[in-house]
This record gives sequence, structure tokens and C-alpha cells, in this order.
Amino acid sequence: MAGDAQDIPRLELESVIGFNGHVFSGLQVHPDSEHLIYPLGCTIIVKSIKDGKQEFLHGHTNNVSCVAVSQSGKYIASGQVTFMGFKADIIIWDYAKKDIHARLQLHKAKVEGLAFSPNDKYLVSLGGQDDGSIVVWNIESKEAICGSPASAHSAGQCLTIKYSNDTDDLFISAGNGTLRVWELDLPNRKIRPTECQTGQLKRIVKCIEIQEDGEFFYCGTTSGDIMKVNLKTRLLNSCGPLKQKFRKGVNTLKMLMSGDILVGSGDGMFTLCSGANFKTLKKVQLEGGVTSVTLRGKGQQFFAGTVASQIYRFDHTDFQAELISTSHNSTVKDVAFPFGSSELFATCSQDDIRVWHSDTSKELLRISVPNMTCNALDFMIDGRSIISAWNDGKIRVFAPESGREMLVVHNAHSMGVTAIAGTRDCKRIVSGGGEGQVRVWEILQGCHRLLETMKEHKATITCIKIKSNDKECVTASSDGACIIWDLVRFVRNQMVLANTLFRCVCYHPEEYQVITSGTDRKIGYWEVYDGSAIRELEGSLSGAINGMHITQDGSHFVTGGDDKLVKVWDYSEGEVTHVGVGHSGSITSIRICTNNRWVVSTSADGAVLRWRYPHAS
Repeated sequence: MAGDAQDIPRLELESVIGFNGHVFSGLQVHPDSEHLIYPLGCTIIVKSIKDGKQEFLHGHTNNVSCVAVSQSGKYIASGQVTFMGFKADIIIWDYAKKDIHARLQLHKAKVEGLAFSPNDKYLVSLGGQDDGSIVVWNIESKEAICGSPASAHSAGQCLTIKYSNDTDDLFISAGNGTLRVWELDLPNRKIRPTECQTGQLKRIVKCIEIQEDGEFFYCGTTSGDIMKVNLKTRLLNSCGPLKQKFRKGVNTLKMLMSGDILVGSGDGMFTLCSGANFKTLKKVQLEGGVTSVTLRGKGQQFFAGTVASQIYRFDHTDFQAELISTSHNSTVKDVAFPFGSSELFATCSQDDIRVWHSDTSKELLRISVPNMTCNALDFMIDGRSIISAWNDGKIRVFAPESGREMLVVHNAHSMGVTAIAGTRDCKRIVSGGGEGQVRVWEILQGCHRLLETMKEHKATITCIKIKSNDKECVTASSDGACIIWDLVRFVRNQMVLANTLFRCVCYHPEEYQVITSGTDRKIGYWEVYDGSAIRELEGSLSGAINGMHITQDGSHFVTGGDDKLVKVWDYSEGEVTHVGVGHSGSITSIRICTNNRWVVSTSADGAVLRWRYPHAS
């Protein structure tokens, strides 16, 4: 039984590691100056700046594409992407209740931008490339007042919108060759645009910021300069800096009370420049292009978010970058806990392996191998090394404290190393590759030796588990077979066949049974002795099961997959006891820590989620 997620107890989500830095102006400080608001997949995270506690707003069905917070702080608005031909939702959230105030639907495929009017009366929304319209919504009645095409036929796509600071009847839109000031004519339910005159200057505008007194507004462009436009006359005042342009374009702007401007550019440079002549006053290099800048209070402190999924904090006085949050910015492939400990865990993705502190979700160590993807990792039982499988065909062994490379096995597999496991005596590693071979390596002090290659699988090895006596292992493969190998004689003991691409396999702690799962959405129980099927459960209603892990006492196991749900199962009953809802991407791997405190699950959108394990002993 796959379990109807409605009537099953929910898993308690303790923390989320993740931030989508690709959403422009996605990072916002709430007007209470106490909380950061940012998107991750289809979730909005509200995080306390003081103690890091998180709350989650669930309601979107696909990735969030834009976020706006009203000036009073009463509302948050978020828009999403969806599939071609479908309408993309806008959700207005009641901040105090952390609940949905209104769900609005008009735009096709994507919501590009959102802005609240200064008195919380209206929300203006901008559709994406396939939609190209601007709609003004009445927040109280939850209805659309009027709409209009965002740009003239001769102009390109509109990319950003900004509401006036002091009137509910004026907003600005800009994009590729389009820059307009709109006035709301409420009695006639119309919005009327005026084109801004920029003369010979042709620019693609990514962001808009309006001066405190509303006399001028500033437009950041992909060319790396900033246009200053008079809001009353709609005429271009100036464009700069003339010499040193911001490299890779201006992604985000923020005005300070002093009249100076904070500029985030595509090359990762975070700059404080003069509002009068755009001269650089201070600058700091950050990791990844800067996509969000947000002020706390009157601007004594500000935060910047980057494409590399990092969040930085700055004080206005010293302008030093303090890294306060890090996360993966690509698919997380695997997660592992050290044996006998729940204090930390490791995850791997493209370019790097990261070690996290479980309680605080802080990154303790990052091991980078540029332009390579780590497919799988594990801690050796003695805790002295992390073994990892890489797509360049190498096995790399690192020290968990320093991240020092202790050993590299070159050409371990011809089509990349896809699965890895270490024996209890810490003397051997069993690896699997994309070509279907299973290899056993002897690890000696600073060197290694290939003991045996076992060639029976016909496709990628997806998972390896070793029996506690180190004399047997089981391998799962996408050729539809799980093979139980004798690690003394290096021959096949038993084989399990099913019409599926196996993704994961686990020994029951008493080691007389294995459980498997894969793309057929079934969970299979098998007898180790003769490979016969014992039972089959419907593991998921939609999509493959990619990750599975069993508790040390064998009473429960957890699964996760393409349906984005974490499920806790009773082993003997075959029933789902708890369901975890929180992932926005397909779950790629899942682990229960040794003392049953937590379940950690990872997903394709770069998120790492930590859940309270419900059956803690």
C-alpha cells in the first residue's frame, strides 16, 4: 500500500539547507527586520536572522520564479513557473498566519515579476516570455482590475516591474528595449503607459530602483551600466559609469538613505557606488553572480544572495562580507552519516563534497574537484576517511577533518564510478561503474591493489551494500538484476531479477533478506538464500523510488523518489507510518542516522532536508 498522503501522520521537518540563487531579487528581509524570506524549489522559506529557525510556506506546484514583500510586511507574494499551455499561479500569503490569502491565475507558463503598491492595495504582476502581459490585482477582493501587454510590438520582452514608493497609481516596467511608466486609471479600469525617452541608448534592463523622494529612478542593464531617468519628465538624465562598467551586467540594485547605490553584478562583484556619478566607493568579490540585495531596517545591515546559493551579510560601516548560509546549487547525488554518529553528515554533488553539522545545518568542510561530479560517497567505519565515486572514473579518498586527498584510484571504471561501499575492516572498497562491472580494491597505506573484477551486470551499478562479516555483498543495477556476490571466492551466490531499473537495495540487519526498489515503483522483499521473492509493496503512486535506507534494528525503513515524498515504512507490516512533504525536486537519496534521531533526504533541486525520525527509541 502506497499510502494516501492525506490521512497518514506527517514527518516533522527540522531544517532545510538550500537557497535558489537563480531567482532575481529572491532574497528579501521582512520589514520586521527579524526574518529572511527566500525561495527553494516550490517552497518559500521564512528564516529567523537571530536563531536560524525556519518556517515553510507550501502551496506552489512548481518552482518559484519571483518573490515580493509588501511595505507593511503584512503580505508576501510569490509567482511560479509551470508547463507550456498551463496557467502559472501567484500566491499572496498572509504573513502573520503563514497561510494563503489568495491564489491568482491569469499568466501563462511563468510569472516574471511581482510588486506591491505602497499601501498594500494592489499587486502588479508581470508574465514571462510566453505571456508578456501586466496585470493589476486588488488584494482585498482577490480579483484582477485590469491588464495590458507589457511592451510595444516593436520592443522585446519585459523583465522587471517596480511600484512607486508613495502612490498606488504609478509603477514602472522595463526589459529588452522597453522602459515605461504606467498610471492606473481606476474608474475606467485601465493602465496607461508612457514610454521613457532614452534617445540613441538601447539597453536591456534587468532591475529598477526608485529614489526615496521619487524624483529619479535607476535601471541596471545587461551592458553593465546604470541609467538614471527622471520620473516626472520620463527623460534619461545620465548613464554610467563611463569607464569601468560592471562586468557581466547589473543584476540587482538597492538605494541607501544616503543616496548611494548597492550594485550586484553578474561576475560576483558587490559594489557600493555614488548615486550622483556611479563612481565605485567600496567593493567586495563574492562567489557566484549576485542576484539579490536586500536591506535590513534603515540599511545599517544588508544581505546579498548569489547564483552559487550563498547568502552573505554586510555591515554598512566596514563593508565586510560574512557568509551566513551555504548550500548546493545543483543536484545532490548522495548523503552519508559516519558510523555510530548523528552529529554530522556528508553530501555530494557536481564539483564538491560537503560535510554539515546536523544540529545547526552549518557547512563544516567543502572538498572541491572542479568540473567533476561525485556520484556516491560513504564514510569508512573507523571514521578516518570519506570514500567517493566520481564521473571521471576515479575513486577518491579524503580525510574528513581536513579534506586532504589521501588516495586516488585512477581508471577505476571506464564509464565513471557510480556506486561505492567500504568493508567493516576498512581494508577493502567495493565499487561499481557505468559499464556494469563490480570491482574489489585492497586499500593499503597510501596505495591500492585491484583484487578482482566481477562482470555479470550489463548496465550501470546503482547501489552496493556489504554484509557485516565482509564476506558477501549485494549490488543493484539498472539492467533489472540484483546480484549477491561472494567476496571470498568472487563469484555470484544468487541473483534477483525484476522488470525494473533497480535504484537501491538494503540488507535487513539480520541479513537473511534484502529489500529493493527502482523505476517500477515497487518495493521488493527477497530471500538472500535462494533469491526468491517474498512480498511486493506498492512503493509510490508516481515515479521511481531512488533512495532507501533501513534502521539498525530492522523495524522500519525509509524511501524517497520522484514523487517528492519521504515515506517511513513498518518493515514487517509493509505499511507507511509517516509521510514527509517538503521537497520540490525528485528525492535522490535518503539516510537514517545511526541513533535514529534524524532522517536526511536530498533532492535534484540542490536541497538537503533534515526530518525528526518518528520512531526514535
